[in-house]
Amino acid sequence: MESLFDLWSKRNPQWEKRYEESVIKVFTDYGRGTTSYQAARAKIFGAGYELFIIAFFIGLYFDQTKPLIEDKAKLKSFGQPIQYWGNQENRLGRKSYGEIRQFLFAALVAKTDIDLIALDKGEITARKVVDQLVDKMEQYANFGFSYIYEKMEEDPNYFFKETAFLKLFLSFLNDKKEDEEQLEEI
Repeated sequence: MESLFDLWSKRNPQWEKRYEESVIKVFTDYGRGTTSYQAARAKIFGAGYELFIIAFFIGLYFDQTKPLIEDKAKLKSFGQPIQYWGNQENRLGRKSYGEIRQFLFAALVAKTDIDLIALDKGEITARKVVDQLVDKMEQYANFGFSYIYEKMEEDPNYFFKETAFLKLFLSFLNDKKEDEEQLEEI
């Protein structure tokens, strides 16, 4: 029997097409394949799934989800199952980062309401659990894409500062530290 991780990693999460031109292609080489064209080399991320991962963690750290629209015609996937995300080392100086899949999965298991006892008893199927994990993943990423889109609407150069994404993620750490300091005062 395949593990939940293996079943989950064979899936190909979806995202809303409306973010393709306005967010995904702005930051990634998505749709170009492996290329050395100047425009592709100027992108912050390589494959489209790299920005999906960033969007997922934005949603996760904000602890905010946003359901995908119900119209399946307005949804898209990257065409590459999660199991292959982060395996490519073809860009100069680029290393494989396959462990990120394990972090994604662990976060999803922690944040998704799954009845593992019911799964163990056979009362629910592994497919149903994986569907829940993928749905939660898509919702976190959808919030993240929405957040990136809104920030770019406010300031088109917001994420083009050298450390913009780093500062965003560091802000989550700073917020947590401030919360802990406030709790200590109580």
